[in-house]
Amino acid sequence: MWRFRNREFTWQIGISVMGTILIMGITGLIWGGNAAFAAFFCSMFWCILHLYQENRRYLGMRMMAGQIDELLHGDELPEFKHFREGDLEILRDEIYKMTIRLKEQSALLEKDKTSLADALADISHQIRTPLTTLNIMLERMRSSDLDMDARRQLLREAGRMLSKIEWLVTALLKMSKLEAGSIVLRKETICMSEFLAEAVAPFEIAMEVHDKTCKISGAEEKTFVGDYAWTLEAVQNVIKNGLEYTPDGGSLLICCDENPLYTELQITDSGAGIPQSDLPHLFERFYRGENAGNDSFGIGLALAQMILSRENAVIQAQNEPEGGGQFRIRFYKTVT
Repeated sequence: MWRFRNREFTWQIGISVMGTILIMGITGLIWGGNAAFAAFFCSMFWCILHLYQENRRYLGMRMMAGQIDELLHGDELPEFKHFREGDLEILRDEIYKMTIRLKEQSALLEKDKTSLADALADISHQIRTPLTTLNIMLERMRSSDLDMDARRQLLREAGRMLSKIEWLVTALLKMSKLEAGSIVLRKETICMSEFLAEAVAPFEIAMEVHDKTCKISGAEEKTFVGDYAWTLEAVQNVIKNGLEYTPDGGSLLICCDENPLYTELQITDSGAGIPQSDLPHLFERFYRGENAGNDSFGIGLALAQMILSRENAVIQAQNEPEGGGQFRIRFYKTVT
């Protein structure tokens, strides 16, 4: 039997037998034979009781060992049985808590693995198109029939494609760093008027070329708390999205409001509005709406939401009753 292969259990049996014989011998020498028999039976009773309790404890330990083995080699989480003994019950509770934690971590790792696989598939799909276009352009540029003007046009188009790839890779690296928690966003008080002036500046030439305007109202004396550089990245992505859907000759309106709870930005374009089917998915990575342009990767708004969500801010999308899509960004105030 397994009990007698257990050295500790066998050692306890041997000690019990030797102790019983020793007690019976000493009692017989001092008080006689009757006292020796009485001491023998009392000693045997306590030895049997002790060995019975030890046997139950070893049975419980074997049961727990079997359940741990099932946990290690099985696919499902076993139901750990309760024990009467205090030490075993405490051990059982600790093992169960450890098992739940390991199962949760395993599920998170599996989710991260799936997300990484999906992200890599999406990235390869997004980069494949501009890379294919670049290869076609290079093949055309090798042709001896092209004149200088055609070559210059192909070079400009190739430069535009390389800029798209660079922007996509940079945005993906930023998102990866944010997801990994390797970037710590600072908290500083930012003047809204100066911030919006810098946010709009990179788009002024493109707006002038397409006869678009950007109007800012209510920014004076407004402030919010956030990381200047990363918030600028998020807001510029939203402004860029709004300008893409603003028709030539149209305008983009940026309104500011502040109350004791939050500072709000309202970025409204003068386009046709956001299709209702797109509204629930605008902030999903690589999602491109019905009216998305050819240059859209569907990543700018996802990056903006990721940054803002780490700054005690929220972003929402809706359509204005008068027409046009609107994004609302609220920077909530914190109590210090």
